[in-house]
Amino acid sequence: MVLMTGEEYIKSLKRRKKLEVYAFGEEIDDPVEHPLLRPSLYSIVETYEIAHDEKYKDLATAKSHLIGEIINRFTHIHQSVDDLVKKVKLLRVLCQRTGTCVQRCVGWDALNALYITTYEIDAKHGTNYHERFKNYLKYVQQNDLMCAGAMTDVKGDRSLRPYEQKDPDLYVRIVERRDDGIVVRGAKAHTTGAVHSHEIIVLPTRAMTENDRDYAVAFAIPTDTEGVKMIVGRQMGDRRRLEEEWFDLGNYKYGATGHETLTIFDDVFVPWDRVFMCGEVEFAGMVVETFSSYHRQNYGGCKAGMGDVLIGASALAALYNGVPNAPHIREKLVEMVHMNETLYACALACSYEGYKTPSGAYRPEPLLANVCKLNVTRFPYEIARLSHDIAGGLVATMPSEKDLRNEKLGKYIVKYLQANAKYPTEHRMRVFRLIENMTMSTGYLIESLHGAGSPQTQRIMISRLANFKEKMKMAARLVGVPFEE
Repeated sequence: MVLMTGEEYIKSLKRRKKLEVYAFGEEIDDPVEHPLLRPSLYSIVETYEIAHDEKYKDLATAKSHLIGEIINRFTHIHQSVDDLVKKVKLLRVLCQRTGTCVQRCVGWDALNALYITTYEIDAKHGTNYHERFKNYLKYVQQNDLMCAGAMTDVKGDRSLRPYEQKDPDLYVRIVERRDDGIVVRGAKAHTTGAVHSHEIIVLPTRAMTENDRDYAVAFAIPTDTEGVKMIVGRQMGDRRRLEEEWFDLGNYKYGATGHETLTIFDDVFVPWDRVFMCGEVEFAGMVVETFSSYHRQNYGGCKAGMGDVLIGASALAALYNGVPNAPHIREKLVEMVHMNETLYACALACSYEGYKTPSGAYRPEPLLANVCKLNVTRFPYEIARLSHDIAGGLVATMPSEKDLRNEKLGKYIVKYLQANAKYPTEHRMRVFRLIENMTMSTGYLIESLHGAGSPQTQRIMISRLANFKEKMKMAARLVGVPFEE
C-alpha cells in the first residue's frame, strides 16, 4: 500500500490502539467519529483523495527517491526546485477545495528538515542518524502515513533557557537514556492534526546551549504510544459542531480550521531507531531554521487558497446584498486579490530561488520564505477586514439556523433578511456564516499570525539574512565613497 484513498485512511486510524484524547474535560472514546473532530478529519481526507484525482496527480504525488514508487507528495523529500513549486501550488488547491487547513504540512516539513539535519549531524559526529531516519521515512512512504509535527514547547518563562526553568519539564527533554532507547517528558503546544495522525514527529523548538543537552532531542512515535496524552484546544464555535444545525458552522464539512492539541509526553519510551537527535545541541538551531523556511514557504500557498474562498464569499455577499457592481465594492475586492496574490507570489519566489543542500534535498530560499510569512501576518487580517466591510454587520449578529427553521420565527427571518430578491434569504445567510467562520476563528487569522512563528521570529531571520553590509557597499560605490565597516 503506497497511495491510500480517503476511506482507507479513515480505516487505518481506526486500527490504532485507543488514544488518550480529551476535550471539554472529558475523554473522547472514538476521536475518529466524534463530531468535534470530524470536520478536521474530512480536510485531511482531501489530501488522500486528491492523489487519485487525474487532474491533480502531478501536484499531489511524486516518485520517491528512496523506494522508487509513486507516493503522496505529503511524504516526499523535495528533490528539485520543481518539487518546491508544486508544494505551494498543491497547498493552494487543497485550501481552495476545503477552505481550511489540511494539517499535513507540519509533519511534511519536519520530515524534510530532519532529512537535511541528520545528514549534517552524521557528517560532523560520525553518527548514523541519517540512515536511521531514511529507514523511518521509507516506512512512512510505504504506508502513506499522516505525520503530525510537534515543535512548539510550552516554554514557561520566556526569558529563561530550557535548563534555567524552575520546572525542567517546560521543554520536552530526555529523562533517561537506556540501552534500547530514551524516555522523554514534557509537552508540545499547538500540535496540528495530532489526533488524526499515525505518527508524531518531535523537533526542538529553539537553538540550544551545552547546558540544554537533554532538550536537544528529535524523534518520532506512533500517536497511540503509551504515555502520550492529547488535550484538544478550544476554538470559536466549537460547540456548534455538536449541534444538529449544520449551516451555522459556515464551512459545515471541513470546519474553520484543523484541530490543535496540547500534546503531553508522560515519560514516553522512544526506541533508538526512532531517535534522530540526542544531545547534539549545535544542530538544534539548524533543524528549527530549516523547518521554519519550509513552513513559512507554505503560508503563501495555503493562505492564498483560503483567501480565494474568502474573496469568493465576499463577492457573493455583495451579490446577495444587491451591490455587486458598486465601484467601492469592486475596489475592495480588487485590493483583496492584490494582497492574496502577493502572498502567493512570495511563496513561489522562495521556491523558485530554492537550492540543493548537501543531503540532496532542496530547501526554499530562507530570506524570501521569511518575507512570505511576515506578509501573511498582515495581509489576511486586512482581507478579513474588507470582507466584513463588504458583507455587513449581519456576519456578527445574524439569527441561528434553528431560528430560521422555527415554524413561528422562520417567516420573519426570510422576510426581513431578504436583500437581492433574485436570491433566497437562506443563501445569503449561508455565505455570511462562511465569512464569520473564516474570519472569527483560528484557521485563517490567528494561525496566520503565530503559525510558523510569531512576526518577531521572521523579523529576526530577515535581519540576519538581509546582508546590510553588502547593500551599504553597493550604495557607497555608486556615490564614490569608501565603505568602512
